[in-house]
Amino acid sequence: MRQHQDTGLSALDAIFMRRSVRHYDRRKVDEPTIRALLDAAVAAPTAMHMEPWAFVVVQNEAMLRKYSEAAKASWIQEAAKYRDLHAPRADEGFAARLADPAFSIFYDAGTLIVICAKAAGPFAIADCWLAAENLMLAACALGLGTCCIGSAVPALNMPDAKAELHIPADVTAIVPIIVGIPAGASTEVPRKNPDVLYWEK
Repeated sequence: MRQHQDTGLSALDAIFMRRSVRHYDRRKVDEPTIRALLDAAVAAPTAMHMEPWAFVVVQNEAMLRKYSEAAKASWIQEAAKYRDLHAPRADEGFAARLADPAFSIFYDAGTLIVICAKAAGPFAIADCWLAAENLMLAACALGLGTCCIGSAVPALNMPDAKAELHIPADVTAIVPIIVGIPAGASTEVPRKNPDVLYWEK
């Protein structure tokens, strides 16, 4: 029996209700639910039917702390390159939080799912992101929260991390996604209207 049941949301409901959740309680998502999310991920479109994805699931608290610290250290070193990226969030003190030993880059979620690319073809990365969107929408439909943690990518691709996580040397971590039970509601973030450059009728 799955810990989380289908909420009955339509596909459009899930698309418009999905949020990047950054507050979780510490309960872990159960294995049947995670397997359901992985099944949803691999139902994504895939160029030339290559299915280049592979998955790593981390639920061990000590390992999550370890990779949070590694990701924070790596991102602090890289931050200068991406100063403009975080300019809109300067008021949130992201840099200060990275320096805080108590801050988890995984926001205390109990599960990290890393989508990896097994192939180096021209569409492998796109396929992994398509799988990621499927996974996140499925999680939303099951009442779970998710958030992509792009700043963890460099740390997860370090040789020692790949060895510990059983990621082969020729496989690349592409999309780290935290999954968990939201601790409260997440604020809706407005989006701009579609920028249609051309429409021939």
